Amino acid sequence: MADVKKIATRESYGNALKELGAEHEDLIVFDADLAGATKTGIFKKAYPDRHFNCGIAEADMIVAAAGASTMGLVPFASSFAMFTAGRGYEQIRNSIGYPHLNVKIGATHGGISVGEDGASHQCCEDFALMRAIPGMVVMSPADDVEAKAMVRAAYEYVGPVYIRFGRAAVPVIHDETFKFQMGKGEVLKDGTDVAIIANGLMVAEALEAGKTLKELGISARIINMATIKPLDEELVLRAAADCGRIITCEEHSIIGGLGEAVCSLLSEKYPTPVRRIGVNDEFGHSGPAGALLKQFGLSAEHIVEVAKNFCGK
Repeated sequence: MADVKKIATRESYGNALKELGAEHEDLIVFDADLAGATKTGIFKKAYPDRHFNCGIAEADMIVAAAGASTMGLVPFASSFAMFTAGRGYEQIRNSIGYPHLNVKIGATHGGISVGEDGASHQCCEDFALMRAIPGMVVMSPADDVEAKAMVRAAYEYVGPVYIRFGRAAVPVIHDETFKFQMGKGEVLKDGTDVAIIANGLMVAEALEAGKTLKELGISARIINMATIKPLDEELVLRAAADCGRIITCEEHSIIGGLGEAVCSLLSEKYPTPVRRIGVNDEFGHSGPAGALLKQFGLSAEHIVEVAKNFCGK
């Protein structure tokens, strides 16, 4: 994919906020002293009076955003995934989730691809934490186009939303005709032998794996499941019925994320063999993002090996 344009979805987040800010004066942004890294600084430059730096006090930021939402404003609260979902969990649960307030949480730097920042910053538990909060929408875009559309959809939705954005640049796989629907997955490539359901940066890896699998005689259906909660149950069940095998791929722990959501659904409604690709029950460590992703099996090559074994090839 060397010739494919690559953009980090955190950049998309900042650009989307700026675009929406021009259209909606009620949109405000909170940050926890990381506007440069989260890219909310793009919004701050355009609308300095609507950007609030809460300092390194993520819990306070969440509560401030909750309060602002009760005044008819639409706040986006932003920091690294580890600091929003992790450090701010209690406040998200009790001050946003419990009263079901209209706050959007933009969490950047999720997953192993944070790289050299190491285990303390590599949040691979955020999907699990946010999925457990009643009424919370949880999403992770695959590329720049989907990320910007997702931010717009989050603004238009009335209720709490958690979106994870990445640090690393990822291939742009959608064109500008793409229409995002919250709670709906999309089939990027049809197939009948195995369905590969992915989100975030793993979507591009799944597409790359699909090319190799085709050469090996394995027909893979590639599905982008950007909304983890609510899950597109109809699409998952159809894939299970058509393909008979499911592989889930996520830059998150295999505990509590996309893979577990898919398995829970299938175990109740359509028992189907599943293989989960993600971070196993372990912490990450420092290193170059690309090397870490390969080491932890978050790569097209690993998806191919799992699919080959799964399909008996």
